[in-house]
Amino acid sequence: MTTTTARTRAPARPRRSDAGRIRLTQRDIDGLALCAEHGGAPYDLLAAALEVTPDRLRGIVARWRQAGYAASWRLGPGPAWCWLTRAGMSLCGFDYRAGRPALARLAHLRAVLAVRLDMAGGADWQANPPWWNSERRIRAHQIAAGAPHRPDAEIHWPSREGQPNEGQVWAIEVELTPKQIGRTIGIMDALLDPAAGYDRVIYYAARPAQPVLDRAAGSRRAGHGPVTITDLPATAAMPGLEEMR
Repeated sequence: MTTTTARTRAPARPRRSDAGRIRLTQRDIDGLALCAEHGGAPYDLLAAALEVTPDRLRGIVARWRQAGYAASWRLGPGPAWCWLTRAGMSLCGFDYRAGRPALARLAHLRAVLAVRLDMAGGADWQANPPWWNSERRIRAHQIAAGAPHRPDAEIHWPSREGQPNEGQVWAIEVELTPKQIGRTIGIMDALLDPAAGYDRVIYYAARPAQPVLDRAAGSRRAGHGPVTITDLPATAAMPGLEEMR
């Protein structure tokens, strides 16, 4: 006689509503938003911004790609770049153009992000963290308002009494190559016009661009406001073929 023992099966667990999706941490949110605001980010600077190692960053970006939020590729010499897809841009609540950054823009995009990270490491920033208003956000607002010139970024300092740069708004410009002197003076005049609302204009410039900026800042027309011209941080330079896939 054969005895059959019935096995009691545990009831199947209901499928979670978020099955197949990644759970976003604050680091994920910060990184995705950064890529959205800057039109893409090279791996080395993105790792620095998120305070993770290159290996850890590759894992983070892989999760974003798997979820369909981002894409990445090595676009030229140096590290790979990460940028958002339409799904990633929608997730962040932005309506900026999604997709791979243009090759001609890589050096400028890198330099602007390097300036942001360099400033974020300063004592004033640490004591009274400001809001970085990206060029993409500025452009969206100023096209509607018909403004004559937009800077590469704005820094809005909190209105905390007794804190560094209380309530000020700074315009940030990044210059990699020299412009014609007349055009440079016109841009400075537009930024220094009281109607623009900037308390200070800071140029982060490559060495070849600095002589023209110095002449423009010393001109009579552009001499009616505070202009600072300083070197780009070392991290702004496009790297060579260092291994960071």
